Amino acid sequence: MEITVIGTGYVGLVAGSCLAGSGNRVTCADVDEEKIRRLNSGDVPIYEPGIERLISEGLAAGRLRFTTDATEGVRTADAIFVAVGTPPGQDGLADLDFVLDAARVIGDHLRPGAVVVMKSTVPVGTSEIVRAEIARRADLPFHMCSNPEFLKEGDAVGDFLYPDRVVCGVDSDRARRCMEELYEPFIRSGNPLIFMDIASAELTKYAANAMLAARIGMMNQFAELCEQTGADIERVRRGVGSDPRIGSAFLYAGTGYGGSCLPKDVRAIIRSAKKQGVDLGILKSVSEANDRQTTVLVRKIRQRFGDDLTGLRFALWGLAFKPRTDDMREAPSRAVAEGLRERGASVVAHDPAAMEPSREFYLGDAVEYAANEYEALDGADALVVVTEWLQYRRPDWSQLAQRMARPIVFDGRNVFEPDRMASRGFEHYPVGRRQIGPAEIA
Repeated sequence: MEITVIGTGYVGLVAGSCLAGSGNRVTCADVDEEKIRRLNSGDVPIYEPGIERLISEGLAAGRLRFTTDATEGVRTADAIFVAVGTPPGQDGLADLDFVLDAARVIGDHLRPGAVVVMKSTVPVGTSEIVRAEIARRADLPFHMCSNPEFLKEGDAVGDFLYPDRVVCGVDSDRARRCMEELYEPFIRSGNPLIFMDIASAELTKYAANAMLAARIGMMNQFAELCEQTGADIERVRRGVGSDPRIGSAFLYAGTGYGGSCLPKDVRAIIRSAKKQGVDLGILKSVSEANDRQTTVLVRKIRQRFGDDLTGLRFALWGLAFKPRTDDMREAPSRAVAEGLRERGASVVAHDPAAMEPSREFYLGDAVEYAANEYEALDGADALVVVTEWLQYRRPDWSQLAQRMARPIVFDGRNVFEPDRMASRGFEHYPVGRRQIGPAEIA
């Protein structure tokens, strides 16, 4: 099948490379000339395990190409995926400018009978707006589909190739058959391809992210209660997660959720619902609680050292909002680093993948960047663990003791066990667990 993907961000690159990998001929278009140049040379601008191989194989086989001219692909495409960004506007709603730009290009160059697939995360009703914009410019038959993505950064390629479900909102047999053909190679193990109306598919994406955010938010609030009552959030998590009605996913307490989806989508669905006269009070509380949670480590540091941190040096392990990605969008590390800097501290950071995005787009020179995690420890008054990369989970404790000015760890992801930290002689301040203060290691 001939496929065109408009937008080469995270979603567009994963969808395009995976669809090319299953034998389709895919054109990926983007207005960013430098990004397209890099992609055509095999230089992938995002960190996502497995995607470099897929893109390299697609380019070599001639099934995948990148261009700045979307009209090349639209004219011949059987299916056109819209995978452009929908950043939050000033009102908190998703900004649809890029979506409508794509719709205009499609309307001007569409072939009869093509299926237009909304892959971007958009408010309910957006597909109908896109349909109207295309129809205003193209007096010929075409079909609409909403196909929201449920990709986890760091595992996105696997999620696309082996999805636990695929959701498609369609209103024609032609769109349904097209999506069945495209996804048949990826659902052979029996996981469902779920068809529904377009509006329900659009809302399914927001509802899924809202529920995941709510789980994280509730566990973070229970973690705060644990610290006041002497309970242990990790034991609570195991007890709650063993209930089959609840399950164990997204029950980890920490520094709050970040990334490109949960914060933006929760705020967007709150605003979108308000326009419809619906008050999503639960989600408003979730969003407010998460904003507070991103500063939990700064609060713990202030409790230990005082409000004035002038002259203190902190090692920061982890910049990306989660492991196995370089995504710094709404990463809790930014709130931590900025909170420490505002109070006079210096910060030296390490991350296996996100140091360049941090330096270029987010924290700049506000923090120092260490070549490895141990170099970041030199002279540090405390280590602050923000992202639970695998290589941080079993460190060389002798190096920590030798390099750090003081044996203090603020554990934002509950990577280390409190009892073991006490036996190693480290002060340990996790989230929702026993705090090991100076008196306990004296």
